[in-house]
Amino acid sequence: MKETGRTAGIKPFYAMDVLERAQELERQGADVIHLALGEPDFDVPEPVRQALVQAVEGGHTHYTGSMGMLELRQAIAKDYRRRYGVDVSPERIAVTSGTSPAMFMLFGALLQQGDEVIISDPHYACYPSFISFAGGVPVKVRVYEEDGFQYRLDAIKAKLTGRTRAIFINSPSNPTGNQLPADRMRRIASLGIPVISDEIYHGLEYGEKEHTILEFTDNAFVFNGFSKLYAMTGLRLGYVIAPDAWVPVLRKLCQNFFISPNSVSQHAGVAALTQCDADVARMRIIYDERRKFMIRRLREMGFGITVEPTGAFYVLANARFLSADSYALAFEILEQAHVGVTPGIDFGEGAEGYLRFSYASSLEKIHEAMNRLEQFVRSRTGCAC
Repeated sequence: MKETGRTAGIKPFYAMDVLERAQELERQGADVIHLALGEPDFDVPEPVRQALVQAVEGGHTHYTGSMGMLELRQAIAKDYRRRYGVDVSPERIAVTSGTSPAMFMLFGALLQQGDEVIISDPHYACYPSFISFAGGVPVKVRVYEEDGFQYRLDAIKAKLTGRTRAIFINSPSNPTGNQLPADRMRRIASLGIPVISDEIYHGLEYGEKEHTILEFTDNAFVFNGFSKLYAMTGLRLGYVIAPDAWVPVLRKLCQNFFISPNSVSQHAGVAALTQCDADVARMRIIYDERRKFMIRRLREMGFGITVEPTGAFYVLANARFLSADSYALAFEILEQAHVGVTPGIDFGEGAEGYLRFSYASSLEKIHEAMNRLEQFVRSRTGCAC
């Protein structure tokens, strides 16, 4: 049997290549520090843990509605009203087992063969895969380090065609950690093209308040979830907010392909939204401390960070002073320094020559990783950095 055309065009996720080699080294006895993946090192907040236990002990382990529990959808709507002042009907929210199924479902509904979606370059590694698998064409718009990797409106306009179905934004961004300011979001919304906004890193901002696209237009789809902000990656809980006209379509897809989201995780989601503000505030302070430390150390070594990232838990640093081949460089660092980092090429041609560092690990581990990386840089450049 041969691989289908839909899957043949999907490239590997290079961050996982790094992880898998790191795990091989660990089995051989190496002490590897993992800065490649964006997974919080915190345990779930205590109210979430209690909600999980109570859901199981209370027998809440059966199917819910296909779009998710009404109580959770109401809590999500209330959260968007509280944080951004926007009114979202719970009926517009489809809860899913993580944001990835939401993307899979939405692009399947939105795109016909050859339809186009504007995405930035760099971008989250898997965006093109979701679009291509649904028969669409990811149209990449280059964004630049000196701009803080922000979209330029003229560059978007130059890529619009009669087949453009949406403009994809991600703020705070993976891999850059940068945020789109309100004025740029407003101008993108003014183009009249539906906007798809990945808001999974909302709440992880340091100094700058993030904005939802729903502040500027209702002609938008929003992805969000609980993995990053609430350290609930393994519980697989996300959602999509859609315009009213798309609700029947999403309900039909949820019914056919997913039946319902995980019932126990949904109870945990309600607890996260209603009881965990203090936990989130504590984690944010710790992330910010790590962020400042990592940026300072990377700059001291010679890595380029023109605009400081102010969101998520990533730093995309220019490493061209070491190599223009980010994939090879990431594996050199892994093999020689035993530090796992993600090659920039994972996120598009615009990130080639860069490395993405995650500060979702403890400050102690980041400190040791930076020391190891400094020794690597010295060995490569002869620089007493």
